[in-house]
Amino acid sequence: MNRKTLVLPAVAGLLTPVLAACGGSAGGSKSGNAIVVGTTDRFTVTSDAPAPLDPAYAYDVGTWNILRQTVQTLMTQPKGEGVPVPEAAESCSFTDSGNERYACKLRDGLTFAGGDKVTAEDVKYSIERALRINADSGVATLLNTIDTIETQGDREVIFHLKTADATFPYKLSTPVAGIIDPKDYDRRKLRDGFEVDGSGPYTFKADVKDNAIVSATFTKNPSYKGSVQVNNSEVVLRTYADADAMGAAIDKGDIDVMTRAMSPAQITKLDSGSDANVDLVDMPGLEIRYLAFNTDAPTVKSKAVRQAMAQVINRGELVSKVYGTQAEPLYSLVPATLTGHSNSFFNKYGDPDVGKAKNLLAKAGITTPVKLTLHYTTDHYGSATKQEFKILQQQLNGSGLFDVSIQGHPWASFRPAEKKGQYDVYGMGWFPDFPDADNFIAPFLDKGNFLSSPYSNGTVQRTLIPESRREADRLNATKTLNEIQDIVAEDVPVLPLWQGKQYAAARNDITGVSYALNSSSTLQLWELGRGVSG
Repeated sequence: MNRKTLVLPAVAGLLTPVLAACGGSAGGSKSGNAIVVGTTDRFTVTSDAPAPLDPAYAYDVGTWNILRQTVQTLMTQPKGEGVPVPEAAESCSFTDSGNERYACKLRDGLTFAGGDKVTAEDVKYSIERALRINADSGVATLLNTIDTIETQGDREVIFHLKTADATFPYKLSTPVAGIIDPKDYDRRKLRDGFEVDGSGPYTFKADVKDNAIVSATFTKNPSYKGSVQVNNSEVVLRTYADADAMGAAIDKGDIDVMTRAMSPAQITKLDSGSDANVDLVDMPGLEIRYLAFNTDAPTVKSKAVRQAMAQVINRGELVSKVYGTQAEPLYSLVPATLTGHSNSFFNKYGDPDVGKAKNLLAKAGITTPVKLTLHYTTDHYGSATKQEFKILQQQLNGSGLFDVSIQGHPWASFRPAEKKGQYDVYGMGWFPDFPDADNFIAPFLDKGNFLSSPYSNGTVQRTLIPESRREADRLNATKTLNEIQDIVAEDVPVLPLWQGKQYAAARNDITGVSYALNSSSTLQLWELGRGVSG
């Protein structure tokens, strides 16, 4: 039996548990008992990124999905979503009323896969190392509310925070807070290449060709002690050049599961139930796409140019032509399913209006057409990205106010160039570190932000972000979060475009697929199993 499993949120931002995919007869992959997962994510060592898998550097969904299998964190996001739960920790909690002192006690008997004991000093070393290195990926900003770290004995760690931070437990669930063995990771420099060591559910070995991972083998770690149950003994992650190649592999039975990034056409085909051996699972997602601006660049330094683009772009048309029902227009950095969301861009600009955009430019004395190049990555967010940017080009040029060209780049060169400010306007996606509105705001607007953006707003950084983090009940932070989103709509340092669902496809003897991805696009390989068809 072929079927599509639909997962709908019972509460905004939460993932409702569903039954794992099952079905009629289908053979397993051609890799013995190992479950083989396909991905279009690329893992490459370059001169700009020589240490892509070091927890102190890694900051994209693909590399994090490797680290989450191998490097343990004190906390983790639970199966079925919700607030973080202890993982390497036995318990964690705020110990004061002001959310400024957070204490954790490690599980007894934790060891790294290599045999060394995991201690509180290792936790302290790991997190202080990430802060000290402060890699240009911007990942260390997740930990920037930490003031000092104290240990008591081998099992107790106490974090003293600079300011109240109700989101801190979420941050301790991210790979930058992963616990590493000091003998494997130098205190002052990144660990180059593709070696990863930790105390997580799996050990890791990469098959590398031309400085890129071709496949990676995750083997169940017999020493693992933590909160997750590992339902398989080995998983192989295999990389593909594009969605078509990955789709052909699952059709032939070379892989059992395919995840990021499936094409809209593949999803539509599988959704129709036309493949008797492969099931599609869709689930709520918090992935967003947006345009980012180098606000120091002469072409877009004037706020009026960025506002005019926001006034012209037709999100509804963009989504319908490229993604159909697989995405929805987004009018804020914060997805519509999260507490604190506001349709700030729609509130300010309303429906697309060329006349209003023309007036914005004229009032600012901007000569039209404004000549721009929109840059996008060809291999990181899926094959539909090129079509998406062609539609954006048509919309902007069709207004008569812009003269836009588009240019695609592989992620290995795109990301370093973006961080160096070489692109005036460029397309990015965001898969949240954790499911809270703060993680759609601070990474873009706080000091040392993910984009290395020159845009800075003192009110947002010094007052509003800290104020929002004081509220343990996130509903109470809504007013402050909305104020931040209104400032973004006014200044347009980024321009949100759409919010997407997420999908996985699996041959129908594979179980646990519905839990293999959570709403933050975290890959949870331990959930996968090989069951009896039926």
